[in-house]
Amino acid sequence: MREPTFFVLTALLGGRKHGYALISEVGTLSEGRLTLQVGTLYGSLERLARQGWVEESGTEVVAGRHRRYFTITSQGAAALETESARLTDRAARATALLGRYREGFAL
Repeated sequence: MREPTFFVLTALLGGRKHGYALISEVGTLSEGRLTLQVGTLYGSLERLARQGWVEESGTEVVAGRHRRYFTITSQGAAALETESARLTDRAARATALLGRYREGFAL
């Protein structure tokens, strides 16, 4: 799973969001490392919808601007859970190897 997908799905765990709210939340969750562009975000959301990981959950017009809202699906949450477990496992392996590496220098 690519990092933007990971953060978009993570942001949607907090509930229904429109595009600009997702851009802001992804920036916050990634601690500013990831800045999504509007076109990239909506392309990703459409791809994730085709995969069944997100779904459109309404629209509204605010100050003359059309907003589309999205939510994560159970399939999307399951994919995110799998990816989160994979990342946790990799981080644990790297941490263990770092410990051994440091021990080698302590000798």
